[in-house]
Amino acid sequence: MKNFISVKDTGDIRGLVQQAIAYKSNPFKDRSLGQNKRIGLLFLNPSMRTRLSTQIAAQNIGMEAIVFNVGQDGWMLEFEEEAIMSGNTVEHVKDAAPILGKYFDILGIRTFPTLKNKAEDYSELYIRQFIKYAGIPIVSLESATLHPLQSLTDIITITETFQEKRKPKIVLTWAPHVKTLPQCVANSFAEWVNAWGDAEFTITHPEDYELDEGFTKGALITHNQDEALRDADFVYVKNWSTYTDYGRIYCNDPKWMLSNKKMQLTNNAKVMHCLPVRRNVELSDEILDGPNSIVTQQATNRVWAAQVVLSKLLQSSK
Repeated sequence: MKNFISVKDTGDIRGLVQQAIAYKSNPFKDRSLGQNKRIGLLFLNPSMRTRLSTQIAAQNIGMEAIVFNVGQDGWMLEFEEEAIMSGNTVEHVKDAAPILGKYFDILGIRTFPTLKNKAEDYSELYIRQFIKYAGIPIVSLESATLHPLQSLTDIITITETFQEKRKPKIVLTWAPHVKTLPQCVANSFAEWVNAWGDAEFTITHPEDYELDEGFTKGALITHNQDEALRDADFVYVKNWSTYTDYGRIYCNDPKWMLSNKKMQLTNNAKVMHCLPVRRNVELSDEILDGPNSIVTQQATNRVWAAQVVLSKLLQSSK
């Protein structure tokens, strides 16, 4: 593994999952792997679980983790090639990234889409520029289009929770929200579940909320939430804004919020969410505080997803 940007970088999803579960049982078994190694964690937007879980994961394998908030702790970065830097950006990534590549052994980058220009967001310019200029492995801590650490976490959580000798039925359902949110978690979850191939996978959302087919191809897609929920083993709840007419909210129908009544259609499904969650908007209290919610288990597993990725990158760089 040279970088960790999407599921395409993994090769063996099942192997990663099993190693992550092994780390959960014995977090410090590779304590010497990261000895005298550093990871830099650069955040261009806020984070809680990603920031903390990656720091803990790095420490578990002996790495020193240094966090830097771009634009707050230091200068605003410019990413466009041949930019005339007469605005509010002070330093170009082609000047900053090579230096960071000398300071660190691995670099984690957290970015966020503008939700204004689809072509720019989906170009993944920020991540690509760090890969181009840093010269060390790059880990996506969430990007404009994908959140691979979250998706690996999700597969880990499903694997350790589902014990039946059949493929689980997994449903990704759109939910209402008060803000315009990106498609990255939904894109990434769809991409990983499809690549994993060990599930019956359905995506349900209102009309006009179709995702990029490059991520969803292989899933059954329906606008009928009740139909999708029938006999589901796992229900992943997430909001996203429109993709075709980019970054808009067309529907905010509260009927799309998951409830215990809707859960009666499922096979006593476990409910997942990446967090943070708007209670009683995206998900009801009765679900989040009830026995079917595994969001805490899911969030806890963020450590083991990050730890297995960092371990693979260190082993590959030897």
